[in-house]
Order: sequence, then C-alpha cells, then structure tokens
Amino acid sequence: MKQLTKLITALVLMCCAFTYGQVVKGKILDEKNEPLPFINVIEKGTSNGVNTNDQGEFTITLRKMPGVLIFSSLGFKTIERDVTSGTTIRITMQEDSGVLDEVVLTGNRSKPRTILDSAVPIDNVGVRELQATGQTSIDQMLTFAVPSYNSTNQTISDATAHFDPADLRGLGPSRTLVLINGKRKNQSALVYVNDTPGKGEVGTDMKSIPTAAIERVEILRDGASAQYGSDAVAGVVNIILKKDVDFTQVNINSGVTSRGDGFNADADINHTMTFGNGGFLNATLGFSYQDYTNRAGTPGGDGLFGLLYSIGEIPIEAADGYLATDGVLATGDDILFGNTDWLRENPDLGMIVGQPEMRKGDAYINAEFPLNDTAKLYAFGGFNLRKGKSFALYRVPYWPGVPGQNSPQNNPLYDANGVYQGFQPTFETDIKDILFTAGGKFLLGGFNTDLSATYGGNQVDYIIGNTINPSLGAASPTSFDAGAYGFSNIIGNFDVNRSFGEISMGLGVEARQERFEVTEGQEESYIDGGAQSFPGLQPSNALNETRTNIGVYGTLDWDVSDRFLIGGAVRYENYSDFGGNTSWKINSRYKLGEAGVLRASYSTGFRAPSLHQVYLSNVQTLVSGNTISNQGTFNNVSPVIRDLGVAPLFAETSKNISAGITVKASRDFTISLDYYNVRVDDRVLFTGEITGEDDNGVPNAAVQQILDDNNVTSIKFFINAVNTVTQGFDYTMRYKNIDFASGKLGVNVALNVNRTNLEGEVETPSKLSGYKNKIFNRKEQSRIVSARPNMKFLFGGNYKIGNFSANLNNTYFGEVTWQHASDPSKDQTFTGKVVTDLSFGYDFSEVISFRAQVNNLFDVFPDEIDPKGDAVTNLGGRFRYPWEVNQFGFNGTSFRAGLTFKF
Repeated sequence: MKQLTKLITALVLMCCAFTYGQVVKGKILDEKNEPLPFINVIEKGTSNGVNTNDQGEFTITLRKMPGVLIFSSLGFKTIERDVTSGTTIRITMQEDSGVLDEVVLTGNRSKPRTILDSAVPIDNVGVRELQATGQTSIDQMLTFAVPSYNSTNQTISDATAHFDPADLRGLGPSRTLVLINGKRKNQSALVYVNDTPGKGEVGTDMKSIPTAAIERVEILRDGASAQYGSDAVAGVVNIILKKDVDFTQVNINSGVTSRGDGFNADADINHTMTFGNGGFLNATLGFSYQDYTNRAGTPGGDGLFGLLYSIGEIPIEAADGYLATDGVLATGDDILFGNTDWLRENPDLGMIVGQPEMRKGDAYINAEFPLNDTAKLYAFGGFNLRKGKSFALYRVPYWPGVPGQNSPQNNPLYDANGVYQGFQPTFETDIKDILFTAGGKFLLGGFNTDLSATYGGNQVDYIIGNTINPSLGAASPTSFDAGAYGFSNIIGNFDVNRSFGEISMGLGVEARQERFEVTEGQEESYIDGGAQSFPGLQPSNALNETRTNIGVYGTLDWDVSDRFLIGGAVRYENYSDFGGNTSWKINSRYKLGEAGVLRASYSTGFRAPSLHQVYLSNVQTLVSGNTISNQGTFNNVSPVIRDLGVAPLFAETSKNISAGITVKASRDFTISLDYYNVRVDDRVLFTGEITGEDDNGVPNAAVQQILDDNNVTSIKFFINAVNTVTQGFDYTMRYKNIDFASGKLGVNVALNVNRTNLEGEVETPSKLSGYKNKIFNRKEQSRIVSARPNMKFLFGGNYKIGNFSANLNNTYFGEVTWQHASDPSKDQTFTGKVVTDLSFGYDFSEVISFRAQVNNLFDVFPDEIDPKGDAVTNLGGRFRYPWEVNQFGFNGTSFRAGLTFKF
C-alpha cells in the first residue's frame, strides 16, 4: 500500500511539473518601454491564444513544448518567438506604418512594392474589412468597401438577374480586368443585353469566387493594359487567396429582410494541410441559399395595357374573352382603373420584382510545394455551381395576343376550373464556373521566373418555366430548355523579372485561346414565336467560335534615388480575328521623405471586343414602344448586318492620365487623393431598336425585309460607335488605433466623384445614316453617362475593446439620372441616399465568436419612379423603384447573424 501511495504521489508531481512547464508568462512593451494592451498572443499552428492586459502582461498554456508564439497587432510588426520553457519572456514590439507598408502584387510586374512605394494608386482591402460590410458576395462587399467600385442586383432582366454587372470608376463591366493570384480570371458566358447598367457588355462572374477563400483584394485604380493586356482600361481587381492559415475556420450565417422575405443561409469551412518543408494546401468548401424578395408596385389598375386597349392600340377583341368581369366584357378603361375582379384581387398585377432565388455550392484550393530554396510548384482554383430562379412579366388574364391562340382554353397552365388567372413565367439558370491554374516559380540565369497554365470556363443553361408557347395551344410544354451560353479560355504565361541595382525589369509572354459557344434550345421553345417571356435559342443562333492571341510585354523601373522612381511598360498583342495593338505606359513617384508620396502616370490602353459581342444572336421578348414584341439580335459577322454597312468590330482604345498624393501624417493617420481622366475611343455599343422607319419616319425597305424574314419587330447589333471621357477623383482618409474608452477606435473616410461625357458624333453605317438616334438614343446614352452614382461617399468607424468589436458604416450613393428615349421632359433624376450598416462581434473564447449585422439600418429606398404620363417608363406601375439606372437596390433593411469556429 505504501508503494502504491508513493507511485500515485510521483505521478501527480510529474503531471504538475508537466503542466507547469506548459505555462508561459510574459510582458509586451513598445519601443518607449511602455506596456502594450490588446496584443494578440497566438500559439503557432493552433487557435490557442490570449490578449495582453492593461499592463501588457499575458499568461498562456501551450499545447506542446517546445513551441512558437506569434505576437501581432494592427500598427505593429508581427514577431515570432521560440519558447522552450515556462520562464517569463519580454517582448518589444516595433511600430509598423500599417497598410501603406504592406507589399502588394498588383501594378508592377518587375518587383513587388508597398502601397507607399507604388507609382499608381492601389487599394488593399483585407477580408475583415470585407466581412464587416455584412454583404454575402464579393461584388457586394466591394461595393460597400471601395467607393469607385459599383455592383447592384438586377431584376426582371433574364439572366442578368443572376450575374450582377460590376464596374470600376463607372467605365462598365468590360473594362475592369479581374485576376486571381495575379492570373487572368475568365469572363462570364453572359452578355448583359437587358435594360440594365452595363447593357451590351461582358463582365467577370464575381459571384463565382467564394469569400471564405479570400485573404485580401488588391485594386489597382489606373489603366494597366500595358502590363496586363485587354480589359484593364479602368483598372485591375486582383483577388488573393488564403495561404498557410494556422487554424481551421468554420462560418455559419443566416439572415432575412425586415419584411420577412429574402431568407438566406450559408456555411463554409476553410482548412490548411501542411506537408514537406513549407508546403501547404488551403481548401475552402461552401454552400448557400438565398430566397427571392418582392418589391413590386401596387398600382391597382394597369397603366400599360389598360391605356393601350383604351386608345385602340390593341383591339379589344384580341383579348378573346379574357376581360370578363362578372360575366361582362371589360373595357380598356376598366383595366386602366382596376375595375375588374382580377385587378381588385391582384393590385400588384401579379408581379414579383426583387432579388432572385439562388442555391450555390463552391470549392476552392490554393497550394504551394517548395522543391528547394529557389523553386516551388503552385496550383489554385476551383469550381462554383449555382441554380437560380427569377421572374418575368406576369402574363395577366387580358394579355394581348392572337385571338384563339392565347385563350385559356388552349393554355395547359389553366385547368378550366374557376376564372382564368394568367401566369408568371420563371427564368431559371444553371451556372457552372471553373478555374484552375498550375505553375512553378524558380531561378533561371539569375532571373525570377514564373511559368503557368490556366483554364477557365463559365456556362449558363436556361430553363423557361411556368410558361407556354401559344402557337402550340394545349399541346404546349409548360417548361422549356431554352439553350445555353458558354465561354472558356486556355492561357499560358511565362514571366521573368530581375533587379540590377537600382534598375528593375520584367518581361513576359502570354498566349490565350478563347471559345464562345451557343447551344440551341428545344424546338418547342423557339418555333412560331417561341415561349412566352424568352423564345429559346434557335439553330441559327448556335455556334462554336474560337480566337487566339499572343501578347508580349516589358517593364522597366529606375529608382533614381531613394525618393525618386521613374518607370514604364510596353505591350504588344495580336488577335487572330482583328489584328494587333500596342499599348504603353510611363509613371513616376516622388517620396516626400517619410511623410508621403507624389505619383503620376500616363498610359494608352485597349479593349478587344469580346467573342460574345462579335457572335451573339438571339430573340428576346421585350417592351417595345407601346407593345410587347420579339426583338432580334444579329451578330456582327452576319451577312444580314454586313449588308446594312455595319463594319467588323475592332478594339476600343484609351488614354489614361492619373496623378495623386498620399500623406502619412503619422503611423496611424494617412490621407490620399488621386485624379484620373480616361478617354475611350470607338466604344463598342449594343444598339437601340432598329425598325422599318428611321428617326424621321422615313421607311427603309432593307430593314423592313429583315424584320419580315425573321418575324421580329426590330433588330439590334453591336457596333463601334461612340467616344467617351470619364474623369473624377478618389479620396481616402484612415485614422486608426485611437485610444477611446479603454479600447481602440478607427475611422475611415472615402470618396469617389465621377463623371462620364460623350464626345463627337455617333458613328452610323452608310445604309443606316438616318438612324443615329435609334442606334444610340437618349435612354441608351444615360446608361453610360448617368446610370451609376456620380458620387459615392463612405464614412465609417470601428471599435474594439477586449473581446467586443463594432463597425458602423455610412455609404452615400449619389444621384443617378434616367433619360427618356425621345422626350427630355420625361427624364427623372433619383436623388442621392445614405445607407447605414451596423455590425457587432464578440469572441466568446479563442474557439467561438459571434457576429451580427443590420444592413440598411434606416430602411432607405431609392426614389419611386415618376412615369410622367408614359406608361412604358414603369410598365404601367409594375415597377415601383428604378431598375434601368441603379444605386443600391431596393431590398430595404436586412438582418444577419452568424458564428465562427476556429480549431
């Protein structure tokens, strides 16, 4: 018994000694020997961590010995310290000028530089700043974090409702290049052909990039075609993926609007596996669901069709009995003023106007494997799958059509029980986006070398649901495969750079093949006028077209002194379909000691017309004048269009001037101001509706023959037609680490003022010389010059004390103006509004944290549409808020909360 007691005592003493050996105590001081509170102390490779107290002291129990502790805080350089015993340690933290001294990868291809060293303006937006916006996708996060970036949800706009058009500095989606880890991201398969901002352009599918995989976003706000090639006219958005993260993170979030719709939920996990000597694989897996919202107008009567029936634009007999109310045929005035049974029961005209329903799943990886001290392999990419459902115009019971064809008796959606109610077609998308890059970095003859290959693809399949093809009568399907669009590219890059003392140089070559595919829909979707809301893609629309291009570039930077830098770049690209282009750039930077920097640049640029714009053709059902009609888009290589004298598309060219200053008043206080002027010549436009009569009502036999041959009421096409000048300035002010109420306060102010003007005459083909207004009417002009806010102002603050944090952000979206196609008296300017977002966070432990957000705290909406007597402007009251020009959407207040787990 005595021996057993001794053994137990020895074991207890050993356990105590072992436990004591795991405990590390310490004190952290600044360079003035003052204690530093709120410093993060983390055991490397784990989520085990503590913060220092008011006296800069900490105590932490390590999970293993020996270990490594990481000491970090905003405004100080991160320190790692090996720990081999339970002794007390003392750490002195060195000040760091913060975000201005962070190395960025974008904007210079000869060597990485800090933001303060750069000759061009660059934003470096961290993932915490993005998450603090409370938004659910990267495009919306950037909208509320970067004043010169704009993206808004669309509605009743076919596939555009599932791809939000996004742009930088108001220059349109096509003129912002998106990179991931410095490599070109493929464009989406979709052309924005509906009446929304960005109409006629092609953008990158930003919704395909999972936010949980992102470490930060670098935004170059300057023309960069000379370094990166086509599309970089407005600038570059470079999304940097997470790397060797020391913990596994799981996020679970859910939210809903204040009106009880738009429920959303998502979950994701990010984990890093390490291997070899410094190798890692960071993987992200995520799922999300979003329900639709509805903010339709409730006019009661139908100001569109009621008016058309009343004035005889649509013969009353065309309704074929639809207008019966209590057994009596209604008049046009009855419809106009809501005096029918159906309108009394459906004051919103059956509409659903808001964000679409969406389900999404994605998986992304980012990996590196060092081969030795001078070489490593890398790979990154992933896939995104989305299924969405939005809505078209409700087909009211009195929808105009051919007598007999559109009657309830021939409509399989009507079961012949009760009074016919009409139907609302759905527009459903199946979107697939994939990106994969693999490559290696190594030394070759003293040069830093990067060799890579990239594949990217985006495809959208269309299903038109809850609708009919009236020409098929009772035999019509009620759901149609309407076809698909696809875009993909294969890219090879070889880049080298090297510094020779004060001279840094970079050289590179890029080879790219692009492919645009159109797949026809099922026959029932397009024959004899096609399915209601969206006739399917026809065999004549189907195609599979490719092009190739080769680009070579060189960059040279000369650090004349510690303060003065001068640099430049030149790039030549040759496209197989329209030829070559040479772009160049010069820039300079002068440091004002340690207090700031002056910078300026001048560059030329270009944007190649996308394959989509060259080859797209389809038929859409849209509101045209005083009726609903099928409008045909003919591609730029079609003999039909070429016979009208339309020239082949060629590259837009640009000239970009920028100049700015950044002042670092202190370690925590910085200010920057940049002016820019961007001229774009021969901008590619998607024309307005070309009918059988020109601007003056003179008949055009050639156009009328095209309309008759293709059973459409108007045609559209792409053309290089107009020059624009965009100018403005960006201002930012950041003041952080302010001592306030025992915590730390940060204040951010950012402003973008932007204006685009048209210059010169609209180019018109010889056989369409009288169609200048119809090619580019006032409404289409406003989509370029005033559809985005002319000013965006962000003012916010963040506060942290202990385990609690809070963020308050106010975003002022400036006015936008919608212009009537022909009557200036019917124009409308929608006033600027402030949207306020509030979020809170609390760390229950080093493992679990909670966050909650209220977006649009004060339930702010855009001004309501004033049709000024033109029922087409708001489609007879169906739309309450503007959609052809857009500021910040119209969902109103929403709530969101979530938990984060770190292991």
